Amino acid sequence: MIKTVRDVSLTGKRIIMRVDFNVPMKNGVVQDDTRIVASLPTIKYILDQKPKSLVLMSHLGDPDKDAAKAREKAEKEGKPFDLDAYLDGKHRMKPVAEHLAKLLGRDVVFLPSCFGQKSAIEALPAGSVAMLENTRFHKEETAKDATVQEVLARELASYGDIYVNDAFGTAHRAHASNATIAKFMAVRVGGFLMEKEVANLEPMLHNPPKPMVAIIGGAKVSSKIAVLENLLKSASALVIGGGMAYTFLKAKGIPVGKSMVEDEFLNTATQLLDHAAAQGVQVVLPVDHVAADRFAPDATPVVVDDQALPDNLMGLDVGPRTLALYGNVVASAKSVLWNGPVGVFEFDAFAKGTEQVATLVADATGRGALTVVGGGDSVAAVNKFGLASNMSHVSTGGGASLEYLEGKELPGIACLEQK
Repeated sequence: MIKTVRDVSLTGKRIIMRVDFNVPMKNGVVQDDTRIVASLPTIKYILDQKPKSLVLMSHLGDPDKDAAKAREKAEKEGKPFDLDAYLDGKHRMKPVAEHLAKLLGRDVVFLPSCFGQKSAIEALPAGSVAMLENTRFHKEETAKDATVQEVLARELASYGDIYVNDAFGTAHRAHASNATIAKFMAVRVGGFLMEKEVANLEPMLHNPPKPMVAIIGGAKVSSKIAVLENLLKSASALVIGGGMAYTFLKAKGIPVGKSMVEDEFLNTATQLLDHAAAQGVQVVLPVDHVAADRFAPDATPVVVDDQALPDNLMGLDVGPRTLALYGNVVASAKSVLWNGPVGVFEFDAFAKGTEQVATLVADATGRGALTVVGGGDSVAAVNKFGLASNMSHVSTGGGASLEYLEGKELPGIACLEQK
C-alpha cells in the first residue's frame, strides 16, 4: 500500500502536488468540477497541516492537438482562428484556479508557466495555495526522451520538499509532472483520492468478496480483452455486453446481422470462452436484443426475442430477457465490478439496458455488496442516471482504471513510497 499525506509531516514544508483537473471547459468556464471536488479532501488536509506552500499542477486537454483540429475546422469553414482566444477558452488553468478558489473560500495564486516560478513561490505568504499553468504547454511534459522530460521534472521538483500525487486519472501516463518528478524528490506520497482508488480497485483483482461479478461492456473487445483475461482470476461470473458482445456471439457461430464485430478478435474471444469454462467462470452473453437498421439516435428500436439477429439489423442494446439474466447473476453477488455500458446509452432509445445495469449495481450496494464502477463511459452512465452516490466507489480514472484492472503497473503509483 502506498504512503499518503497522513504518513509524513507537512508542517512548514513546501508541497508540490499533481492533481487531475482535466475538466471540461467552455468559453473559459468549468463545465463539470467533479475531478476538482474529488481532490478537495487532500488539499484541505494539507492546508490544515500548515505547510509553507501548496503548489498544484495539472494538464488540461491536449493544447497542441486540440488547437490543430480547431484551426483546421476554422480554415475549412473560412473563419479566422485566434489561437490565444482558443487556449483561453479551453486550455488555460487560470479559470480553473479561480474555480478552485471559490470551492476553497480562499485565494489561489495563478502562476503563468511551469518554468521559472521558484522565486514567486518562495515569495508566497506562509500557507498559500498556487496553481501552475497547464503542464502540457511544455513539450517536456510528454516527451518520449527521458532526458527531455527530466528538464521539466527537475524544475517542478525544485518547487517543493514533498511530492504528492492525487491524480489517479493520469497515473497510467509516464509524464514529467506525475512520474518523472519523483526521481528528484526525497519524499513521494499519494493523496486521499489516489489511496481510495487503489484501495477499491485492488480487491477486485486479488481478493474480492465472493461471489464476484464483473460486468464488462463497451464497443470493442480489443480494448477490454486484457481486462477480461485478468478478471478470470478473481471473478465468479463475467457479464459481457455492449458492442463487444457481438464478437463473442459470432465466435460461437450465432448470427449477429449488421452488428459491430472485430473479426480479427474472433479467435481471441473463443480462447477466452474456453479459459473461462476451464476455470469454472460463468460467462453471460446477451440472449435477446434491442436492435435497429442503422446506428442513429432517431433509429426505430426493434426488440429481437432471440439470440440470433436478422441480416438487416444491428444490436444496439440488450433485451428484456438478457436484463432478467443479468439480474439473476447480480442478485447473489458479494462484489460487483462494472466497466463499460451494455448498449448505446447516449441514444435514449437504446439506454434502457445500461440504466438497468446501473440500477442492479446500485441495488447490490444497498444489499451490502462492494461495488466499483470504473471507466469513463460507465461513470458517465451512472452520472446520467443519477446513481453515482449509490455505488461503493466510482473511479475518476478512465484509462488508468482500465490499465489497473489489466494488472499493469501504473507509473504514477509505482513512483510513490510504499508503507
